[in-house]
Amino acid sequence: MANRLTAPQPSDVRSQDATIPRMDHEQAIRVTFRRLTAEAREPSRAHAGDAGYDLRSIEEVRLEPGERALVGTGICVAIPDGFAGLVLPRSGLAVRHGISLVNTPGLIDSGYRGEIKVPLINHDRTETFLVEAGTRIAQLVFVTFAAAAFTEVESLEAGADGRGEGGFGSSGSD
Repeated sequence: MANRLTAPQPSDVRSQDATIPRMDHEQAIRVTFRRLTAEAREPSRAHAGDAGYDLRSIEEVRLEPGERALVGTGICVAIPDGFAGLVLPRSGLAVRHGISLVNTPGLIDSGYRGEIKVPLINHDRTETFLVEAGTRIAQLVFVTFAAAAFTEVESLEAGADGRGEGGFGSSGSD
């Protein structure tokens, strides 16, 4: 059971109006990883409280305006059962250069053991973007999930908020 770990337990932080669950960072999950090349870098956070672990490119890729590329990180991870990894864009790349992920978020299931590759896209209409080896290209965030047992029914119960079938703009334009 070396890979089966429990999720960090929230501890309560009391404020005047609400109880805000906070994660105890001393109970971090253990995620083993393997470098496929010597240049590959361990996922890391810029600040201790950050949720996302930066993923870095191991290759140089030139992204012309509107172009997509699958960029290698040179690492494989073993995410514990009960967790998944979400690969998310970096806001600075998006705002400054128009660089994002083709499928966002990308999902890494706990059973996957291959290289993490990041599908980047250049949304800028005029500027080429050069991904250099070592560039922080995405963030990896770990989440817990619940298994579901689906049951088919003829009709669904009304939601507590009364929303019903309203979607895509149904809550207003402001």
